Amino acid sequence: MTVPDFGVLARRAARPSRGRGPAARLRPVAVVALVVPVMGVPLWLIVATAGKSQSEALSPNLSPPSRWQLWENLAQVWQQGEVPAALLGSLLVVAPAVALVLTLGSMASWVLARRAGRLAAVLYAFAISGIVLPPAVVTIVLLLRQLGLAGTPVGMVGVYTGIYMSTVIFFVTGFVRTVPLSLEEAARMDGAGPVRVFVSVILPLLRPVLATATILICLYVWNDVFYAFFVVGGRLDTLPLNLFQVANAGLYLDNWHLIFAYIILMSLPLLIVFAVAQRRIISGITGGAVK
Repeated sequence: MTVPDFGVLARRAARPSRGRGPAARLRPVAVVALVVPVMGVPLWLIVATAGKSQSEALSPNLSPPSRWQLWENLAQVWQQGEVPAALLGSLLVVAPAVALVLTLGSMASWVLARRAGRLAAVLYAFAISGIVLPPAVVTIVLLLRQLGLAGTPVGMVGVYTGIYMSTVIFFVTGFVRTVPLSLEEAARMDGAGPVRVFVSVILPLLRPVLATATILICLYVWNDVFYAFFVVGGRLDTLPLNLFQVANAGLYLDNWHLIFAYIILMSLPLLIVFAVAQRRIISGITGGAVK
């Protein structure tokens, strides 16, 4: 058996890669050149239109306003558009719905991931079937009326929890299956029960996938108009539902600058959630890599 010459191997490793040619170096630049217009043009259209006067915003375009009045439009929308009440309504629905669906979904995913057999496979298929099967809106409304929850935040939270439970189970179950079973066995040997094992061992490891699920669920629930209109329409205002109502009432008729200013106000809390969740994703991935 020949002994490898480590000096030769080190010199080969130190050589620059021949595959790193001009095309490979220009690839990231090309990707950025394609992504920036796709994301930047709509964002600039919203900001530019929100900063224009009513006459300039009659035909929304990419031209900058002759005089920026973004803060004036945001203040007008905040005062006249009943944004504080709608913001409170959105928070009353979104925060409990996201917390409940993440908690119940992660617990169900842990059970399904640790169970083997045909029954577990059938239950998992049934649990994620909500991703492809559309919910029956008429049935949901009639059921909420029978339960006395129609038009209430509790009923809306229950609707969102049931609709997006399948999405959380689909994401989290696959992640739990990658967690070594020895961690749970070690905790049980120390006397930990199922609840303690889930809270102390499984839940901290689920931070990256739960952060991703939080972004998706917040995005769906925060921007929802369809279910909010049929379940709590007229009794509780959320930000998208309030924008729909005031636009139909004529307050924002031909006032595109106010509509886009409202969109900016409605998107700011969601951007904060995105920033926090992205940091959680990065910290969770790097922490798992170090361990």
